Amino acid sequence: MSDISNGPVAVVALGGNAITREFEEGNIYQQFANTRRALKGIVDLIEAGYRLAITHGNGPQVGNALIRVEATRHLVPPIPLGVLVADLEGGMGYMIEQTMQNTLHLRGLKRQVITLLAQVIVDKDDPSILNPTKFVGPFYKEEQIEQLAQERGYIIKEDFGRGWRRVVPSPYPRSIVEVEIIKELVQRGIIVITAGGGGIPVYVESDGRLEGVDGVVDKDLASAVLAEEIEAHDLYILTAVDKVALNYNSPQRQPLDVLSCSDAERYLNAGHFPRGSMGPKIEAAIHFLRRGGRRVIICAVEQLADAIRGMAGTQIVP
Repeated sequence: MSDISNGPVAVVALGGNAITREFEEGNIYQQFANTRRALKGIVDLIEAGYRLAITHGNGPQVGNALIRVEATRHLVPPIPLGVLVADLEGGMGYMIEQTMQNTLHLRGLKRQVITLLAQVIVDKDDPSILNPTKFVGPFYKEEQIEQLAQERGYIIKEDFGRGWRRVVPSPYPRSIVEVEIIKELVQRGIIVITAGGGGIPVYVESDGRLEGVDGVVDKDLASAVLAEEIEAHDLYILTAVDKVALNYNSPQRQPLDVLSCSDAERYLNAGHFPRGSMGPKIEAAIHFLRRGGRRVIICAVEQLADAIRGMAGTQIVP
């Protein structure tokens, strides 16, 4: 292995669309094919000497897993959401890890790759635990709501224009339990795939024990916390859009090439970046840059190589 001990450290956050694309069935063959496409630009970073941690979304996959739970609960014991997140962190990590190993081999690059489960510490009094708003899983009929609440403790709300769905907590990530191990491996040049789907949310009991939370953590916010804690230089957030834009769904749409941290916060507070789409990515960028990060790039999955050279995407700087 070549000496990469002085290479810059980065966290790359793969969006859920990188692995399961809209309007696809999302079978495992499609997921592997999409993963191969998504990793091309990341391997360019590796070839340039970067030391990396890679995170990924799991929205479509965790939705499918919850549908399987609902369809088979009369046959096998149901699996709680926190354990499903852990299952997917391992399963999707395997898919990304193997694809990365194969891609590196074909490019003649000798770097080791490993997947690590990450438990993400949240506050047990986080407001989202008392008032969950994150939609997950299948749709239900309105007449099922009362029974689901009584028998399973589900909180069901209307996903406006779509139907009735379960909502779960999405608490703010505070730190990564396994961060010292992750940091040591990344410093050594080992590519670490971790915090998939935002990681497994846990809180710390008064006696120091960890306890799981039946919820999800936003992947981009968890990636920012991870980047801060492993002292990364850069954070790359790969998504479905080419650039960050003001007035996104309007004729006045204004794509942004470069954005300062203070302007990003101002536009966020003005409502330009909705909570359900670009909002968490901008929040993640602000969190990382305010804590010493050098640069955040938000770009389409396929455009990472161009974005690094300033030819695509949006750069957010301190």
